[in-house]
Amino acid sequence: TISIGMISKLERRGAEVLQAAYNELAVSVHSADAANIDETSWREDRKKAWLWVTMTRLATVFTIAGHRSGEVARALLGSEPDQVVTSDRFSAYAWIAARWRQICWAHLRRDFQAMIDRGGEGKPVGEGLLKLSHRLFHNRRRMRDGTLDWETFGKRMVRLRREVRQALLKGSKCGCAKTSATCFEILKVEEGLWTFARVKGIEPTNNAAERALRFAVIWRRISGGTDSRRGSRFVERTLSVVATCRQQERNVLEYLTSCFDAAHRGQPIPSLLPTSQPKGFSASSILSS
Repeated sequence: TISIGMISKLERRGAEVLQAAYNELAVSVHSADAANIDETSWREDRKKAWLWVTMTRLATVFTIAGHRSGEVARALLGSEPDQVVTSDRFSAYAWIAARWRQICWAHLRRDFQAMIDRGGEGKPVGEGLLKLSHRLFHNRRRMRDGTLDWETFGKRMVRLRREVRQALLKGSKCGCAKTSATCFEILKVEEGLWTFARVKGIEPTNNAAERALRFAVIWRRISGGTDSRRGSRFVERTLSVVATCRQQERNVLEYLTSCFDAAHRGQPIPSLLPTSQPKGFSASSILSS
C-alpha cells in the first residue's frame, strides 16, 4: 500500500527532476517570435489563484500564480520587442503594443453574439459584425487550403478591416450602452485585430491556448487544485512537460523515464528544445494544421 507520505515524496521528487526542463521551456517563451497566452482560475491552499498557459511553436508552459495581472503576463512573456502575442482583450495584456497583438476573433464573435442576444439597437450592430467575421474565416480557410494566395488574401483583409472599423464606429454611437461600450473598447485595440493578415503563420484565434487549458481544468475539477506552493510546482512542471511532449509528438513516458534516469546518474536532464528553432510560426499554426 502506498501511503500519502510516499505520494507526497514522489511528487516532490518529480518536481525536482523536472525543474531544469521546465525552466528551459519557460525561458524559451521570452525569445519566441510568437506566443499564445491565456489563464483560468485555480485553487492553491484553498485560496483563489490563477493557472496561466503560454505557448510557442515548440513549447507549452503552465504557471500557477496568485494574481491575474499584467505583471504576471509580463514575467511569462518576457520583453521581446517584436513578439506577436495572441490573447483575448483582458486588461492584463494592455501593455502590449496593439501592432504586436493578435486579438482572438473567437472571443470577438462571442461579443457580437452577445450584442444580438441583448436585442434593441445593439442587435443589428452585432448581426453586421458577425456577418463580417464570417467573411474573415471563409477567406482564411481558402488561403490555408491554397485556393486563395497570400497577396489576394491580404487585399481582401484590408477591405474587410475598413468595413469592420466602420461597423464598430457606428456601434459605438448606438443607443445600447453595453454594445456601445464594447465597440468603443474594441476600437482601442483595432490594429491588433489584423496582425494575422500582416504576419504569416499567425492565427486569428487563441484556440490553441484554450485547448491547452482544457486538460488542466479537468485536473482542477478532479483534484480541487493544490494544497501548497510545492504542489503547484509539481502541477506546473508535469503539465508543461506532458503538453510539450505531445505538442512535439514525443513519447511522454519515454521522456519522463529519461529524465529520472539522468537524475539518478547525476547527468543533465534531457532538453525538450532543439539546438536551433525555426522562426516565424505561432503555436496555433502548428496545432491547427
